[in-house]
Parts: sequence; C-alpha cells; structure tokens
Amino acid sequence: MPTRHDIRNVAIVAHVDHGKTTIVDAMLKQAGAFAAHQLESVDDRVMDSNDLEREKGITILAKNTAVKYHPKDGGEPITINIIDTPGHADFGGEVERGLSMVDAVVLLVDASEGPLPQTRFVLRKALQQRKPVILCINKTDRPDSRIDEVVNETYDLFLDLDADEDQIEFPIVYACGRDGIASLTKPEDGTVPADSTNLEPFFSTILEHVPAPAYEEDAPLQAHVTNLDADNFLGRIALLRVEQGELRKGQTVAWIKRDGSISSVRITELMMTEALTRKPAEVAGPGDICAVAGIPDIMIGETLADPENPVALPLITVDEPAISMTIGTNTSPLVGRGGTGKGADAKSAVKDRKVTARQVKDRLDRELVGNVSLRVLDTERPDAWEVQGRGELALAILVEQMRREGFEMTIGKPQVVTKEVDGKVHEPVERLTVDVPEEHMGAVTQLMGTRKGRMDNMSNHGSGWVRMEFVVPSRGLIGFRTEFLTNTRGTGIAHSIHEGHEPWFGELKTRNNGSLVADRSGAVTAFAMTNLQERGVLFTDPGTEVYEGMIVGENSRADDMDVNITKEKKLTNMRSSSADSFEAIVPPRKLSLEQSLEFCRDDECVEVTPEAVRIRKVVLDQKERGRTASRAKR
Repeated sequence: MPTRHDIRNVAIVAHVDHGKTTIVDAMLKQAGAFAAHQLESVDDRVMDSNDLEREKGITILAKNTAVKYHPKDGGEPITINIIDTPGHADFGGEVERGLSMVDAVVLLVDASEGPLPQTRFVLRKALQQRKPVILCINKTDRPDSRIDEVVNETYDLFLDLDADEDQIEFPIVYACGRDGIASLTKPEDGTVPADSTNLEPFFSTILEHVPAPAYEEDAPLQAHVTNLDADNFLGRIALLRVEQGELRKGQTVAWIKRDGSISSVRITELMMTEALTRKPAEVAGPGDICAVAGIPDIMIGETLADPENPVALPLITVDEPAISMTIGTNTSPLVGRGGTGKGADAKSAVKDRKVTARQVKDRLDRELVGNVSLRVLDTERPDAWEVQGRGELALAILVEQMRREGFEMTIGKPQVVTKEVDGKVHEPVERLTVDVPEEHMGAVTQLMGTRKGRMDNMSNHGSGWVRMEFVVPSRGLIGFRTEFLTNTRGTGIAHSIHEGHEPWFGELKTRNNGSLVADRSGAVTAFAMTNLQERGVLFTDPGTEVYEGMIVGENSRADDMDVNITKEKKLTNMRSSSADSFEAIVPPRKLSLEQSLEFCRDDECVEVTPEAVRIRKVVLDQKERGRTASRAKR
C-alpha cells in the first residue's frame, strides 16, 4: 500500500502531571512554531488554553497541534500532528478519541514516580488498538529519579497488559521537557542528558518509529469525526482524520450519521492546523487531520464519505460510566439572590442568572454533543436529571463550568452506577495506588479497611516511601481524598483507575460525624458562632445569609444537630465586668465544590451558584425531617 512520508500522527499519553503539555511546548518552540519576537511572551503550558485547565494544572480536553520538522539531511519538511491527551482516567473519553486519530503513541513516564494507574489506563487503550509505542522517560533531572527501575517497571507493565513481541520492542528516549532536551543515551540519575542540547533525538525517533499513514490509491473518500469545536462565525466545526481519498473545500460529500441514515452536505470551509492556529486549506489527503465547517448537527464518531460510494467507519466506543449524580434546578430559598443572599444589593450581579429547568436541560444537552463519555437520563422529577460519567472529577468539572456560565443548580450526592450480572448486583471497583511516607502506612491501611479495600501489592523503594495498591469499590472513594490528606498530613499521593465490576460489597459507612443544621433563616452572628464552635467545625463566616435546613458545620458526634446560628446577644441596662469580654472565633473551614460533594450524606445535597457553594438537607423543614426519621426507626 502506498504511504504518505510527509506526515506523522502521534499522541502523547501519560499519567497526570508527568509533563505531556510541557514537552509539547518545547516541541512547538524548537520546531519554529513561534517567531523570535514571540518566544518571550509565550505562556508555559500553551496547550492548556481553558481557564479551568490553567487553574487546576491538568489537561481536561484533548487538543491537536502540528509542527513542521525540517530534517537535518535537508529533505522536505515533515508535518508532525501531535495530540495532547488528558492524563486523568475521568477524562478517558478524550484519550480514546485522541487515539483514534493517530498511528502511534509516545508514552511519557516520570523518572521518579514511574508507571502509575493512568499510565496503565492509557497504555492499555493504545495496546488494544495495536499502536506502536515510544517510551519517553521524562524529568530525568529530578533529584529522586531512578531511571533503570522505572524502565524495568514499564517493561513489567507491558507484560502485565499482554503486549506482544513487536509492541514490547519499543525505543526509549530520555528527556527533560522543561529544559527542552532529549537523548537516546541514559543519563545519570538526577541529571539532564549531557550529550544533547535540544529535542532533535526525540524528533528523529518519532520520524523513524511512527508509521507514515497508509492508504489505497483511488479509494473513495472516508473521513472520521473525532472531535467538535465551535466558532462565532463558522458555527460548529468538526475535527476529523481523512482515512482514504481527498476532502476539498466546496465539495459535496455524504454524511453518514450514527443511526445509519445518509444525507448530502457541502463543505463550506476546510482548515488545517499549523502550530496553535487553524489556517484555510483547499485539500486534505489521507492521514491529514483537518477541520471542516458547514454541517451544523454533526456528531463525534460519524463519517464523511464519497456520495457515489458511502462506506461508514466504525463508531468510537468508550468505557461505561461508573459514577452518577443528580443535577437539577436550584430549589433553595435563596435562589436567584446572589452570593450574599441579600437580593437588593446583588441584583446588578445576577442579571444573567440561569435558574429554569429548560436552561439547565439545554446546557446538559449541549455538553453531550462534545463529551462522548457522558450520559444524561431523565428522573421522576421534571426539573432534575441523572448525569453519568467516568468519575467524580469529570462531573465536578462539568458543574464548575456551568456555575461559571451563570447557572444555579442543586447537585445530589454522587452514586455508583451498578449493573446486574447473573442475577446479582455488581458495582464498579477501582485500583488505587497510594504513595505515602512509612510512618503513615498504618493510618492508610486502617482507612482503606473501613472502605472495604483489599491490598493487592506493596513495595518499598528504600527511600522512606511506600507504594501500596488496593482494589476498592468506587463507593469507598467518594469522600476519600480529604480524609486521606488529613491522615497523611498532606504528604500522601493517591491515584485510582477503573478496574471493572465485582459483586456488591455491602454497606459502607465513610463519614462518622453528623451535620450542624441551621434551624431558621437569618444572618450568621459572631455571638452564635462563639457558642457553637465547641460543638464541631463551622463552615460559614459571620454575616452570611443562611436558611432552615442549610448545613453550617460538621458535628463532633455521629448524629445531626439543629442549631440557631443567627442568635444575637441580648442587650441589658445592667453593667457587668464580664459583659464585654471577647472570644476569638475559630476561622471557618471553607469547602470547595469537590469537597462539598464528598461531604454529602444520602439525605443531603449541594446548592451551587456562581458566587457560593452551600450544603443543605434535601428536606429543609426540621419537623418533616424528624417525622421521616421516626418513621424509618419504626
């Protein structure tokens, strides 16, 4: 079969924070993607263009870029299309889409941390699709790097994932992505490669080991839609890889939809990526990754084909969702009233507030267009929907994006998505890898014991740190991270990945303490907080507006307690030596959106507005909750 030698398509896959985006930055700079005067002003992690990606320091959306590489022997320039994928398994749908666009993968592994759960996840996907692998050991300059051990661990991982002989014979590149240096010779631990000053060995390895796209001559057009974007002028943009034939601007093609129906559409605009921008093009050939406009309702996984001979490509399949939560309209007494709850002075800030069921449903439907790993199901209530996804983080990111767009919502406690196998209920389980200092081993083992986790493996690198692997039900990891960081005093590192389904593990009790629940509406007073802080940990500042049923703190005991946090100090006309004594208020604990979702019990939910995140009872009325509890006891 003929091949195109002027193009290479490669995805960079790795565990979260192993340096994918940083090494793509260095490739762009060294391949001349920026003019000399631009280099000073180019941001770090230039591929992470989303605000949330920059704040959290992780890649959420798979993105593509293209660099023109000029070989040292003076040959024709070669276009290298690079897909930067997320490292977090919660965004696995992005990884699977990215792999469908490329012919090989670069597996990036940290020279100190070695292969971690997401390394296993992304590598398994690549091996299943029979993609060749280039191993890049990154961050060789870390003082605690252990290059030989990490290479051996990676070989073990390949064997564990049943790689065949061809796949396990992979080339190895050693790199320091931050400095933009790579080498084929192993450096000393903790040093930058000494026999190179740039990424030239990395580029040459990609050209040598990434297969050039193969195609059949005179074959009819076939192009696969792998991603979607939007433009204010062009409308919906479909990113696709041309598998066979040629795609031209102005051409009429057959659009084969998910349901198998076919309609004729015209390509109004064709663009190719150069560095970080899309530039107009006239034609895209086999192996090219391009963007087209003019098809308003096109979806991921569909095919553009030759009108005379339309042949569909296989749909992109992703793993089943494991976690679900209910997203509905805001039903609290403070709906539409801003962060303070005081309506009059917050009116100017809440003009564009989105609070209706129709607006929330439209936004969830829009999310489904570009996110193949998400599902939205109807519930018994017309103003609430069950949203299923890969993990807690993916769902929390969706809620955070909606909140920034002006939506007000009520979010239910995350639940696991179960399935029935041979008449028995099975629930999703995760493989959890924990790195902790030796002195915290007992605390972590005890914590996992209460969450029905079983230890699978334990290794001690001899540096005072221990790595433990557990298989634990996904339910047990809801609310795990905060408690884990507290028990390890912020030093522990934990990562998990979906491992499959196992029979139901039984009842899990992950939160021992009850809640402090406000018993009336009003503003929080410092006087009431001073009296209540002995009862537990408070979540609210003085002056915050609260309502009946809102959770204002965590009780020190197991049951819930209704409290009056709006109580004011009574004034008298008697003088007293102790009347004006002041007590220090312990600063309240501020919970983020993720922490609030973790904190929730089954009878609690989270109210999310653009300004505030509040935890509340599902049933706000104190008497009604009491009646429900007594009925449950009887």
